[in-house]
Amino acid sequence: MRVLHLLNHSKRLNGHVHAAVDLSCAQKKQGHEVSIASGSGDFDDLLKRQGVERFEISHERRPFTLLKSLWKLFFLVRKWKPDVIHAHMMTSAVLAWPVCKLLRIPLVTTVHNEFEKSADLMRLGDRVIAVSQAVRDSMERRGVPASKLRVVLNGTIGSARFEERDDTKADLKHPAILIVAGLHPRKGLTYLLEAFDSAWEKYPAANLYIVGSGPHELEYREKAAAQSSSGNITFLGGQNEPFKWMEAADIFVLPSLADPAPLVICEAREAGCAVIGSDAGGIPQLLEYGEAGLIVPAQNSAALAEELCKLLAEPQTLAEWKKRSQIRISYLTVDRVALQTCEIYANIRGSFGKSAIEPDAHRMEQ
Repeated sequence: MRVLHLLNHSKRLNGHVHAAVDLSCAQKKQGHEVSIASGSGDFDDLLKRQGVERFEISHERRPFTLLKSLWKLFFLVRKWKPDVIHAHMMTSAVLAWPVCKLLRIPLVTTVHNEFEKSADLMRLGDRVIAVSQAVRDSMERRGVPASKLRVVLNGTIGSARFEERDDTKADLKHPAILIVAGLHPRKGLTYLLEAFDSAWEKYPAANLYIVGSGPHELEYREKAAAQSSSGNITFLGGQNEPFKWMEAADIFVLPSLADPAPLVICEAREAGCAVIGSDAGGIPQLLEYGEAGLIVPAQNSAALAEELCKLLAEPQTLAEWKKRSQIRISYLTVDRVALQTCEIYANIRGSFGKSAIEPDAHRMEQ
């Protein structure tokens, strides 16, 4: 099958980019012909090494630029002849929709950022992939027909991005509590700081490590500095490869207020951390609804502090939740994501009156 992915750029530290790059590389390994049309970014060299062709299509939201990109995309599609176009962000969906209608090519969209109002535009797809059941339910409530919606839960294990990953563990003081997240309110760091301060009063050997950067970093640093536990809180900044901190940590926490299906939960489970997540978005599903990780109400620092204390109080309890993080871990692979996505492609092609094309069918036809 020939698959053209469309996204705004290929820069690091953007979850939808990581997911799209992972999917593209996995589909290529499974024998499909895959290309990406996007703005440039950090993963261009990786895509080239993996055999994924990249075409430059600007997604800058200016009328003239978008018209030019639409024209460029139309001629690219006519020349490359994809069997399906897969749009990963709202501007991508808007660019792809008229091209797909004119050339009668199935359009698949993925809702990565359901919390954004503009996610409503993803309904332009003939099939709309939700990255968790929570996102699927939300999009149906927002008016996307159930017949269009499909769920493909995010997964990162086996990602091409990790093939040259440095697995040397970071040097952390234990017990080590870790968060990897962008430093903005949606990720709930305020509640983690408050919860840690409460837990630290009972367990002063505990340490909190914060990996991430963002527009609210100064605000969070000031809040942390004012806490009694400030000497045990370390800001590590944004890191391109945070896995070595996950491997070294005892407890991973993600107290998000909204999060469709955060990839860091998959990575923390792969690293063998005991995981605490909020009940927001797709986090419970990624934690097997409480079997593979502890779930607390969002925006509730007291409940989070209570779960931290349970893990810090008993080494056996901590060890048990580290072990439970591996429950059905094999479901969180990129290969599974790619296979389920390609099944959706095949089904939508069938509804277009076109047969599903096997990975090497085009080569056989030539």
